[in-house]
Amino acid sequence: MYIINDGVINMPQILPIKDLRNTSEISELCHKKNEPVFITKNGYGDMVVMSMETYEMHMALSEIYDKISLAERQIKEGNLLDGEEILDRLSEKYGC
Repeated sequence: MYIINDGVINMPQILPIKDLRNTSEISELCHKKNEPVFITKNGYGDMVVMSMETYEMHMALSEIYDKISLAERQIKEGNLLDGEEILDRLSEKYGC
């Protein structure tokens, strides 16, 4: 797996679970890299650690992708609204 960050493809940061003892270093790494750090246990993926900023960015992107997916389904189903009609209704309602 590769991580794309600011248009650059990076190898993911992978650390063994024993390195979690160095919490300050892990925190620094998460904030410096702005990407998840993958933690392994006995050589297998076990968990992911990331900064709050990275987590919030991933959650925001997930929400955007969900909305795009919904919009694509609505288009496919023909569930469309006329833009001018909606703007007219808003104008009448809010006096714009």
